[in-house]
Amino acid sequence: MMSVPGPGDEARADVELRLPADSAYVAVLRTTSAGLAARLDFTLDDIEDLRMAVGEASALVLPQADPGSDLTCEFFMRPGELTVQVGVRSRRPTPPDEDSFAWQVLTTLASKASAATGDDHFTITLSLQSTLLETTPETTPDLTG
Repeated sequence: MMSVPGPGDEARADVELRLPADSAYVAVLRTTSAGLAARLDFTLDDIEDLRMAVGEASALVLPQADPGSDLTCEFFMRPGELTVQVGVRSRRPTPPDEDSFAWQVLTTLASKASAATGDDHFTITLSLQSTLLETTPETTPDLTG
């Protein structure tokens, strides 16, 4: 399995997006996520799962954003996989409650999800893999005969 870049890694994001840390801009982030997933040939269901997961990640980080700060998002694109890091500057970042509804939804939708606090930042990293990767010739039934 491929190693996924994380906060502080030397890997350069394929796409970076910086928006005001305001929920009014989450739609832009969700739309960007969907467009990038479409470029990776994700299914429509995968794209909708990604849009919802990015929305949940944003809902978790935005309340902790310092006033006037930015919502930053980095996208790491690999064949059949998209990793998204959503973060804000926060003077007192606290990890999400793993029993919260938002975290449960996020971890259900994403293939992998994690949260990182420190250095006056709060970041959530999530990865989604295309369900097309799960369908290989060995597991696809032969419908020709």
